[in-house]
Amino acid sequence: MNQPASAYFMEERHDPNETHTLSVLVQNEPGVLARVIGLFSGCGYNIESLTVSETENQKHLSRVTIVTTGTPMVIQQIKHQLDRMVPVYRVVDMTLTGRAIERELAMVKLRGTGDHRVESLRLAEAFRARVIDASTESFVFEITGNTTKINQFIELMRPLGLVEVVRTGVAAIGRGAEGM
Repeated sequence: MNQPASAYFMEERHDPNETHTLSVLVQNEPGVLARVIGLFSGCGYNIESLTVSETENQKHLSRVTIVTTGTPMVIQQIKHQLDRMVPVYRVVDMTLTGRAIERELAMVKLRGTGDHRVESLRLAEAFRARVIDASTESFVFEITGNTTKINQFIELMRPLGLVEVVRTGVAAIGRGAEGM
């Protein structure tokens, strides 16, 4: 059966999803993080990574770093909604500034003996990962870097006996002398 015709031209848009890192300066007080997260969950936005820490003790300010995905329109909407929240002082899209340094920390546990053990140590050295715990049957490596580097390391360790991974999430800071 045919759909009824419309007097309006309805263009279907399929904007690609983009990943953005947002740095949000907020008042360090109880409930602020819950409100920020509530904005995302209430609107159905996805959070890929989230890190929070007090950055300026004297001013009672915390920095929330959020990695999220969405169409350009959705990313813009997220930034505007965050900017309007009362405990939020500033929202910076670190992806758009092009001058950001992003790092993440991961701890990667492997179980293995023999050749797998030797190969995991060789790969860890190539990725500049440190051994932070070792036994006769396992290793725990600590690795820092951008998300792509950590993902590559994890994928290479998977066939060598990967047991589990713990990640901190992305922390980002702008280059140069200016602060946020």
